[in-house]
Parts: sequence; C-alpha cells; structure tokens
Amino acid sequence: MSTHTGQPTRPEPAPIDVTDPAVSRFDIVREGARRDDIEIVHYEEQVAPGSKAERRLVRTVAAFFLITGLAATAFLVVYIWWPWEYEPGRGGDKLFTPLLGATLGIALLGIGFGILTWGKKLLPKEVSIQDRHEGAVATEDRTITGQTMLYIADELGVKRRPLLGMSLLAGLVPVGAVAAAPLVGGLISDPHKNNQMMTTGFTPQDGQKVRLVREDGRPIRPEDISAGGQITVFPGIEHGVSNRYADSVTLLIHLREADAEESRRNNEREGHGGYMWGNYAAYSKICTHAGCPASLYEQQTNRLLCPCHQSQFLITDNAKPVFGPASRRLPQLPIEVDAEGYFVAKSDYTETVGPDFWERP
Repeated sequence: MSTHTGQPTRPEPAPIDVTDPAVSRFDIVREGARRDDIEIVHYEEQVAPGSKAERRLVRTVAAFFLITGLAATAFLVVYIWWPWEYEPGRGGDKLFTPLLGATLGIALLGIGFGILTWGKKLLPKEVSIQDRHEGAVATEDRTITGQTMLYIADELGVKRRPLLGMSLLAGLVPVGAVAAAPLVGGLISDPHKNNQMMTTGFTPQDGQKVRLVREDGRPIRPEDISAGGQITVFPGIEHGVSNRYADSVTLLIHLREADAEESRRNNEREGHGGYMWGNYAAYSKICTHAGCPASLYEQQTNRLLCPCHQSQFLITDNAKPVFGPASRRLPQLPIEVDAEGYFVAKSDYTETVGPDFWERP
C-alpha cells in the first residue's frame, strides 16, 4: 500500500475486540490510541521496575510526602494549642503567625516537590501525536477511555510501590485537615469565654463610668461637635490612647435632627433604646469584616466607609452594612453626659467589636 506521493506506508493493524477479557489493558490503550489517530512516537520507562534507582526515587518521593504530613500536623498543633492572645513585651504569642506561615509553607513545598519528582522521574516518558477529528462517541470508545484511565493508575505504580501510596495518604490527610481548620477552629474554643471579646477600655473602672476623650486625652462636651460632624474618641483611662486599647477606638457623631429621629426609631427596634444621648451616637470604628478602620464618614448620606475593602455602614440604621463584604453591623457604644457635662460610656459595648466568626452561619 502506498500514498498518492508514492511513499510506502505500513499497513494498519487489524482492530481488536476491546471487550475480550484475554486482551491486556495496554493492548486496549494502544487500540484506543490507534482509533483516535494517535501515533505514539516515544514511550519508555525511566527506571527499571525493582531496581535500586526506582527504590531510591520511591524513598525520595515518600520523604517529601511525609514532610508534608509532619508540617501540616505541626500547623494544626500550633493553630490549636500555641498561645495566640497578645501580651505586652516578648512571648510565645509573637511566634503564632510566623509558625503558621512556616509550617503551611513547608507542607505545600513538600507536596509540590513530591508530585514533581514522581512525575518527572518515576512515570514513563511518552510523546504522542494526535490528529483532530470529529465523530460520535461509540460504546467501545467509552470502554477504551475507562481502561485508559485504569492503565494510567497502574502506571503511577502505587500498587507495586505501596510506600508511595501510604506516604501520599500520610501527607494529604493532614493537609486536608489544615484546609478545614480555619472553618471549624472557632468551634474548638468559644472566643467569648470570660467576655474577652466584649471587653474594651470603656468598661467601667471601679464603678466609675469612663469618659470619651480626644487623642490628646482631653474630654469632650456635646458643644465640641457641630451638627453633622464627628470625632474619633478613646477611653479616658491610663494608656487608653494606645495600642493596648486598640479595640476601643470609637466614632462619636452629632446627627442632624431628622437623622437623629430616624436613628432613635431604629435603635428602639433593635432593643438599643437609650444608647444615644440627644442627637449623638457612638459606633466602633473597627470594621466587622477584617478589622480595618472604618473612618470615612459621609454626612450627607450618613454612611461610614471602610477604605480597605469598601464596606459601607448606614449610621442611621444601627450602622448595618449596606455595601461591601462586611456582613455584621458596627457595635454601638451606649453614651450619656456626666454631671460635669462630658461624654461618658454608660457601659462597655454589648456586642463583639471587630471581626468575629463565632456566630458565622
């Protein structure tokens, strides 16, 4: 047989019955390739089965997967048991985030190098060329596809290299647990125990209510803020204007009369009657999405914008989120004016300040 150019061609082999149980899996794969007009240009084992080179590579890949498992397990141990609550000065809590990053990075590198070594050094080399063609998928073609997938699984060598399978399992199970840890981590320990996430610098000190002060420590009177204006305030206690009480930063707003009336009605609806004093309202500046400072107040629309991820909160409706990724309103600080005419906090915040995932649906 020859082509129209006169060049001789090899006769095509007769098709085989792919449903014949006596036919080997590789023969079916080769038959499927032929039917798909695929020419296998090059195919060879990189290492001889059972050779020292194969055993050495298997141990190398297994070592990478075991490193992955150990690093991922270390991540879980750090995530659950390592001290994470901030304390002034030096301490183990400063290592919490670096340890999480290091263990997760080692785990990902281990599985990456393991898969690369397995694919580049252990799997057979193959170069194939396929012509494009169209046509309906026949039943035999589906059989060929299934057998091809099984043949690929055989070529991975897990059955005759059990160390690879066990090490891969040992590495991937902890990695799967790492992926699930942030989702279920909040269920391990209630973050609200001892009221730790609802205690700020505005907690009454020795029975005395805490004043709202400027950054320079001066207390604030109602007449210090014009209608439609706002000011950032801090707890008037020792170190109140410092990172020690970073969760206490609050925005004190003087609403216009109509806006204040609307805000009071919405407060009553949410059970926050008495949280405002006159036309003044105070809300936490810490965004409930990721803890950024929600500090851009637009007095015409009464919206407070967080510049980090563009969340917007409607102040006249209990600072509920109306745009962006934040899903929880800003906590409101109950306020009043003391006998000397200065703003004080009637109590601490009654809702969790900042991001909190314990109530996540």
